[in-house]
Amino acid sequence: MEPIKPRTARATKPARAPKTVTTHYDAAANLNTEERMAALLEAALEDGHPQVIAAALGAIARAQGMAKIAKDTGLNQKSLYRALSGEGNPELETFIKVVRALGLQLHATATA
Repeated sequence: MEPIKPRTARATKPARAPKTVTTHYDAAANLNTEERMAALLEAALEDGHPQVIAAALGAIARAQGMAKIAKDTGLNQKSLYRALSGEGNPELETFIKVVRALGLQLHATATA
């Protein structure tokens, strides 16, 4: 009589993971209070990266209405969208005008 061979496990196909569905996230949708707007700008300033700061300022401007900000600053709306995008690099004068139009103030503190 021949010895019984142990069964070997068959290779099985791994189960396919379900597709991940993503949607566009716009930070402006959650900036419905002055405190949230100030917190976003403060976090961006702490990050220190110019594109992060411009994008945060752009989100706050969109939350308040870019047309209103353009009117209050005397700047072109299309130029503001471009300058305040993640790829933008607004001039200091533009930055200050937008911050004032948004009703925000900047403060400096010493780093120890």
